[in-house]
Amino acid sequence: MKIDGSWGEGGGQILRVSVALAAVMGEPVEVYNVRSKRSPPGLRPQHLAAVKALAEIAQANVIGLERGSRQVRFVPGGLKTGRFSFDAGTAASTTLIFQSLMPVMIFSGGESSVEVRGGTNNPLAPTAEFLRTVLLPSIAKQGFRGVVELVRRGFYPRGGGILRSRIEPIGTLQSLEMTEFGRVNRVFGFSYSSKLPSHIVERMARSATERLRDAGYGEAQIVLEPLQPKDPKCALDPGCGIILFAELSSGCILSGDSLGKLGKPAEKVGVEAAEGLLRQLRSGAPVDEHLGDQLVVYMALARGRSVIKATQLTLHTATCVHVAQEITGAKFGVDGHHSEPATITCQGIGFRNRFLG
Repeated sequence: MKIDGSWGEGGGQILRVSVALAAVMGEPVEVYNVRSKRSPPGLRPQHLAAVKALAEIAQANVIGLERGSRQVRFVPGGLKTGRFSFDAGTAASTTLIFQSLMPVMIFSGGESSVEVRGGTNNPLAPTAEFLRTVLLPSIAKQGFRGVVELVRRGFYPRGGGILRSRIEPIGTLQSLEMTEFGRVNRVFGFSYSSKLPSHIVERMARSATERLRDAGYGEAQIVLEPLQPKDPKCALDPGCGIILFAELSSGCILSGDSLGKLGKPAEKVGVEAAEGLLRQLRSGAPVDEHLGDQLVVYMALARGRSVIKATQLTLHTATCVHVAQEITGAKFGVDGHHSEPATITCQGIGFRNRFLG
């Protein structure tokens, strides 16, 4: 199977999804034009880290696994189980590496634990909190069994954050239905910092709460986490951010988040996170805009017909649908337009774990 890495958003997602699905299905894949729409194009350290991790678990032979490479051929073997440890070596996102590894670990022959070191809160990747609070509960509806623990935060430039997980294998994934919005049961979140004055997390939380209150959502329950060096969870470098969640009566969870940076007022960080959450709440759809593309892989592999309604059809989601169709043969339907709410359906292939009896 050959996949054009320039399709759609043309970034690293195509490579990660392609290689993860190839590892699950035990089929070779070649991705060309890798990150052709990025500057600079080709593999960067964070993509190398993800593919190397997948290659170790899938006992794969990989050609083109070097910085700047625009073509990668991945030939998987059998899937290993056990304890694994991977280090991105930079502030590259640990959550993006986990996203690649999770479907592979689900369809392995036994329970595995993984530790990944790198960045845990990056501007262009889901946060560790999102992984635990939104993604994992969503795929648990399909039978997923596993936990992820944030051991230490990691910010730019050194990273050094630690995520640990334990994931159990399953025979098949069940279909998924997430279309009902219901009502907002509660709004909660985390305002966090490392090596910064404690008033920063307080100001982020206060401004977010005020914006949500003005929009009619009452008092948000925001946990404050002002970490200092003596705390083992404290990052190596200073950093801060806030993530908010809206728990719906349908069991779905929407989110909004923002990261701080030098010169950016804490109040602005809090308002940005609140505005991001409010934008999704106004859509009336129950699947978070950052969750839609992450569910596509699991919908494709699942047994039966899945359907989700996302708050926004992102280019990442459209790209993931294209890649999943090409590699698995699952049949997708998308009703909606780019940057608008959309309903995504999938007749999954009912993939069976070949390592379980």
